[in-house]
This record gives sequence, structure tokens and C-alpha cells, in this order.
Amino acid sequence: MNKKYTAASVFIRIWCFTAMAFATGTSIYFICNNDFSFAMPLVLFFAALIGSIPALIVLLISVPLLKRLNKSWREKYFLLLILLLLITLPYGIAGGLLGIFSFVLDLKSNRPVFLITAGMVSALLFFCAGVASFIALRPIYYYFQNNEVCSNSYSNIFNQLFFHSFKIKTMETQQHDAPVSQQPNKILIKGLITGALILIMLIPTLFIINLIEEREARQKEVVKEVSSKWATAQTLSAPFLVVPYIDTFINSDGKTVATKRNLLLLANELNVNGNIIPEQRPRSIYKVLLYKTAITMDGAFKIKWPADINLANVDYANAKLCFSLSDFKGIEEEIYIDFNGQKLLLTPGLPADDFGVTGLSVPVSLSPEAAIAGIPFSMKLKIKGSEQLHFIPMSASSKFQLKSVWPSPSFDGDMLPNDRQINDSGFTAKWSFNQANLPFATVMKENTVLEKKMAFGVSLVQPADQYNKTMRSVKYAILFIGLSFAFFFIIELMQRKPFHPVQYVLVGLALVIFYTLLLSISEYILFDYAYFVAALATILLITFYAKGHFNSWKTAGIFFILLSCLYGFIFILIRLEDTALLVGSIGLFIVLALVMFVSRKINWYGKSEIVSAA
Repeated sequence: MNKKYTAASVFIRIWCFTAMAFATGTSIYFICNNDFSFAMPLVLFFAALIGSIPALIVLLISVPLLKRLNKSWREKYFLLLILLLLITLPYGIAGGLLGIFSFVLDLKSNRPVFLITAGMVSALLFFCAGVASFIALRPIYYYFQNNEVCSNSYSNIFNQLFFHSFKIKTMETQQHDAPVSQQPNKILIKGLITGALILIMLIPTLFIINLIEEREARQKEVVKEVSSKWATAQTLSAPFLVVPYIDTFINSDGKTVATKRNLLLLANELNVNGNIIPEQRPRSIYKVLLYKTAITMDGAFKIKWPADINLANVDYANAKLCFSLSDFKGIEEEIYIDFNGQKLLLTPGLPADDFGVTGLSVPVSLSPEAAIAGIPFSMKLKIKGSEQLHFIPMSASSKFQLKSVWPSPSFDGDMLPNDRQINDSGFTAKWSFNQANLPFATVMKENTVLEKKMAFGVSLVQPADQYNKTMRSVKYAILFIGLSFAFFFIIELMQRKPFHPVQYVLVGLALVIFYTLLLSISEYILFDYAYFVAALATILLITFYAKGHFNSWKTAGIFFILLSCLYGFIFILIRLEDTALLVGSIGLFIVLALVMFVSRKINWYGKSEIVSAA
């Protein structure tokens, strides 16, 4: 077969094959996320073609210059791969900027932003371009060889590229007689290829992040489903009175207008004691944390009327005693309240929604004299809910005390406890409020309360934060992969036993599978134990693989120690909160110093024998 390949014919092939690889891979991603349409591959293909026109122009200009270099076709091919990597970097930077933009739009996003996003975009595009170059390997071979006779098969060319099993008299066979100064810098090319492989291996971590988010969303879905059938998080108010009131004002025409409104009367004193009884309900592989509570509330109403309230317009006869909560399903027993010596049954419905739209109420007998003198009340509740129990401090002076056998509480809301005790047997917490702490008076008009800014309480935290910790560990993937590849690269230079790019990919896949092991095992056992198991399995796998390649237990032992230190260091960073950045920066500085020390005697120019470091 006689055919002359031009730069245009070769690199239009790469251009089209890259677009096809991008469209295929992106379509597979959308298929996995159940968001696929049959027109999508075609749209993605043409979008990739249009978007990569600048890359095609750069190739058409740069590759003829590359062809003129006094190097073998193999090294021209690897330089072509480096050129493809450099071309993808601006696209990666653009993707990183879009990642920052999406992060600003969604401040709750837990994804890494610029550097990781840019690296993943560059790696994805470089991977597609690399696949395209493999598909077009035969035209590239004959283009760089200036050979119009296409006699070699694709498999022969592939073997010659990677395994040197076919010796054809080319520039490469003639370079053995060339001066040392003219020999190709193989160390530089190998280093650049290793760096490109690091970026490529970041692509699977993107799918790992999606998998973690999917599993976490599944857990939240299960929790929400079980909680909806049991009872959701509860926010409870104290008992309060709602009294109709005729309010008058002068309109713009100078006329007096009367409107009917409600007055909210809060207790003068309030004491709340609660005992939270946690329950864990298994659902599939997840455990849903629920609770039951036994709460007592007692206090007294002693109304001090403000000067702007006309007591003659207060409708005492239609007063109601009210109590609000978040979810009716959480009421285990009928709620009675002892009000001024009378035992009253609360029924659903609220005349005012300032403290919540869900609640109970009961008509009460109220007189001006009793309201001023003081009316005592007490009530007992049995409420169930899930994860959170909050209260609204609706009294001039109030005290709250909660206790539970659950050892992992999180105190949240607008106020933290004045006193708390937490140990393995449970917790006890106390809050106290007075009129000066609260942004309202004991007598107020309706629609003047912002109850969401006053709620406080406790969340029962499950020690099952494996998804957050796994996500944090994935963010260190570039350290895992980069430092591990650096270990192999330096040791192969020191021992002069090359490590093939395919072997780098296998090691990278082992490092990526660590995250899937960590994610899956941590759903069954505690995260710390899961991390130990997954890390040990990965370290042993890579250690034995290094033993098989370098044929030295000493070298394998070095890999075992280095990888153990790396995984231990990342584990410490995951456990730390406030000092993670400081410790991580110091640790990376030490690692860099060690790498510089070990590699100080390596001749990076490759003009003489590599001298092993001491």
C-alpha cells in the first residue's frame, strides 16, 4: 500500500478521534447518572470539534516543526503527547474558572474548586487525545518516518513503540554511534509522561466523588423516609396565651379605624426538664437515629400590660392557651395542661402562627384580675422525633435542662448551654434566660416574632460521618498519586530498572480503588477501622508489586514504609480540623525536603550514568 501522510491528514484524524472519545466518555458518564438522551453523543461530538479548533491549529503549526527534530520517531511521538498535554492545560484552566463560578452559585458545594477541577478537566481531555493518538498510531508512525510504503502492521508499530521487539533501521538505531551529548533526554521524557499519568489518574477520582455523593444522598433519603414515618426534628414552644384585641389607629383621612388582632401573652416564669431516649432503627445497611422524650413544663403567667394596650379592648372571654410543635406525628399521648387548677385537653389548631404553624390550643377562662395576679400552669409531654430537639424560650425568666444517655450531642441554635457535661454515659445540659437576653416582651402583637432566630437545643449526632471523611480523603488524591508515582520514579532511576507507563497506571488504579474500599467498608464499620483495612490492603498490594518488579525485599520494604507514612499522614489530616492546614503544610515541606535530599545525586540530564543517592 502506497500512501503519503501529510500533517493535515494525520492530525485531522487525531482531532476527530479526540472528539469521538470525549463524546463517548461524556455520554457514558451521563448514562451512569440517568441523564442521557440519544441526541447527546452527536451534540457532544460537534461541540468538541468546534471547541477544539484552536488545538487543531496549534497542532498543524507545531507538529511539522517537531518532525524536523533529529530524533527517533518514538521520541517524536512522546513529544507529541507532551504537546497534547500542554494544549489541554488552557482548557483545564477554563474548566477550573467555571468550577469557581459554580461554587459561588452553590456555596453548599463540597467539591474541590480550581486546582482539582482544572487538573481533572486537563486529565480528561489529555486522556481523550491520548486515546486518539493510539488509534492514529500508524499514520503518525509513517508521517514521522517520511516513509510512503505502509508495510508495518499496527501491532508491529505498537510493539516497536513500547517494547522494542521490532528493530527497523531508523534514526533510533543510528543513535548508538552518536555522541553522548546528542542522545535523547530520556529522563525528562519519562518524567513528563509520569506527570501526565498523574493527571490522567485524577479522572477516576471524579467518579469516586460522584459515588460518595450518591451514597450520602442515599443515606439521607433513607433517614428522611424513616423520619417522615416516625416524626421529624421537633421544635417546641412553651405554653402561651392568645387573646383577641381591638386595635385602633387613625388613617390618612383622619378617621379612627378599628381592627381585630391577637395579643400574644407569654409566661413570666418557666421551667423545662426533659429526658431524651435515643433509638437506632436499622434500615438496609444504614442506621437511623430517632428519639423519644419525656418533658415537664411548669411556670406562671403574670401579665404586665404595656402602656399602649387599652385594657378595655381586650377580649378575655375568647382567650386560648396554645402550644406549638413541628410534627403532629411526634405526639405519643394526649396532652393535658393544668391551668389555674383546671385540667384541660389541648386539641389541634392555632389562632396565631408566630411560633409555628403546627400546634394545639384550648379555650380558657381568663379575667383581668387573674392575669395580673398570676396564673400557674404545668404540663407533661411525651414527644418523639428524629435527630434534633429544639425549644423556643418564651418566658421573661426561663430555665431548661435536658439529659440523655446518648454520648454524642451537638448543641446548636441561637444559644449554647450555660452548663453542660458530656461523657460516655450521656450528657446533661442547662440553659437559662431572662428578659434582657430575649428580643421580645411578655406581651406583644401577632406577626412581630421571628421564632426561627430564637430556637435552641440539641442534635443527636451519629458517629457515622464516613462520607464527609471519605470526601476529605479524596481531596488528597493528588498527594496519594503524585507522591506514590514520585517514589517509583526516583527508585527506578536510582536502581536503573525502568518502570513501564502501564505499570504506573496499574499502581494508580490500586491507589484509586483504595477510595472505593474505604467508602464501602466504612458503611459497615467505623471509619478509622475502615481506613486501616483499606490502607493496609493497598499498601501490601503495591509493596508486593514493587517486590515483583525490583526483585528486592529491601526496596519493597522501603515502599511499605513510605506508603505507610503517607497514608498515616493523610489520616492525621483527616482527623484534624482547625490545624489541618498548618500540619499539612509542614508535612508537605518535610516530604519535599526528603525528596530533594534523596534525589540530589541523580543526573537529570542523562549524559552519564545515573549515580545512586547515598
